[in-house]
Amino acid sequence: MAKGLTKRSVDYSQWYNELVAKADLAENSAVRGCMVIKPYGYAIWEKMQQELDRMFKETGHENAYFPLFIPKSFLSKEADHVEGFAKECAVVTHYRLKNDPDGKGVVVDPEAKLEEELIVRPTSETIIWNTYKNWIQSYRDLPIKCNQWANVVRWEMRTRLFLRTAEFLWQEGHTAHATKQEAIEETQTMIQIYADFAQNFMAVPVVQGVKTANERFAGALDTYTIEALMQDGKALQSGTSHFLGQNFAKAFDVKFATKEGNEDYVWASSWGVSTRLMGALIMAHSDDHGLVLPPKLAPIQVAIVPIYRSEEDLAKITEKVDVVVANLKKRGISVKFDDSDNRKPGWKFAQYELKGVPVRLAVGMRDLENGTVEVARRDTLTKEVVNMDGVDEYVADLLEQIQETIYQKALDFRAEKTTPVETFEEFKSVLEEKGGFILAHWDGTSETEQKIKEETKATIRCIPLEGDKTSGVCVYSGKPSEQRVLFAKAY
Repeated sequence: MAKGLTKRSVDYSQWYNELVAKADLAENSAVRGCMVIKPYGYAIWEKMQQELDRMFKETGHENAYFPLFIPKSFLSKEADHVEGFAKECAVVTHYRLKNDPDGKGVVVDPEAKLEEELIVRPTSETIIWNTYKNWIQSYRDLPIKCNQWANVVRWEMRTRLFLRTAEFLWQEGHTAHATKQEAIEETQTMIQIYADFAQNFMAVPVVQGVKTANERFAGALDTYTIEALMQDGKALQSGTSHFLGQNFAKAFDVKFATKEGNEDYVWASSWGVSTRLMGALIMAHSDDHGLVLPPKLAPIQVAIVPIYRSEEDLAKITEKVDVVVANLKKRGISVKFDDSDNRKPGWKFAQYELKGVPVRLAVGMRDLENGTVEVARRDTLTKEVVNMDGVDEYVADLLEQIQETIYQKALDFRAEKTTPVETFEEFKSVLEEKGGFILAHWDGTSETEQKIKEETKATIRCIPLEGDKTSGVCVYSGKPSEQRVLFAKAY
């Protein structure tokens, strides 16, 4: 177990907070509720960005950038949207400081009050649809498929690194279409891309579904979501895609001339994932020894540690290891040869274990004599001795195996922690004693949904797109139900 790291079974929340700090991922900043993402944490986020950006561009999306500041009047134009974000907005009221006449630093210059306050973007639908009005006149201008990599601010009072911070990094896609069907298809395509990314790169199994009216995005007609299960039995909403209908087009008067020569409002979607994915990655896989990273997102996939007593020994080891490093890099594997002399090998082993490096190689003088190398895998904490010749092929296969093993472990855990229930007593019992996902019938009313939330703190995570579609009776009200929905306590 990592030195000083609280066990998950003792205090899961404390374990998470300590791991984020000890693994050098992030730390709290001088600004309340905001975080500093450290280089190792940012390297993981960059790998996420790169893969998602590639997937976006392969489906016809282009990157753009829109202002950080949004005129307050823009948020007033779509009633549901402003209602959903009003309590989280940071507001800029002045544009200048001046020296305090009393000599106590600087103060806000009262003469520099803005004519209209500016909102620090909580999301960009309003500023983007105001812009699209200038871009769209005819069906020939459609579709528009823009994505933005940016930061946003939502003034959270209770924060936790990566999971919920006042400022966070994300991407937000905003698309404009000539028909309702195109916009719906875009919304569904993007949630599928998020699910593919979560499962194939993050090794996190997710449930795809539609949010209820209570839980959907402010201003959307439908919100699609991917829901992941963390090791403490809580759900984490990991990505959302919204069918916005014509709401924002009507709010900002974005019309276009159709092929038939008529005039219509544009149809819209928006979709996003954030640095919350970092929290999902940590909580879905890591253990009491530290991070467990899927190889596809690990900044360092292989760490090589030499074991030597003299500079002469190190030179001999380095000569052999240089060949191994070159062969691994040819295969597109990121590798670090740690020949630093300020730490002992044991400390290095523990550090790479803590940081979740998928594969660690150790090479000493005896290994050189035998033509072997010790290979340790992070996910199972097992070791093997293999021939140095061809170790690059062995490691390449091992990385694929680790990626699959990590995913299967998470999938098995989710299956074990997913429980169908028939009654509300059973619902409460499972939630309290077992946790995880609960599949239960619901009568489709917001009133019942709210009462279940008030009594149990469990929410409907989604109405699954796949799964048990048989009808039944609601566990709470006893009224007819069309299908089971997914309940859980959530972050």
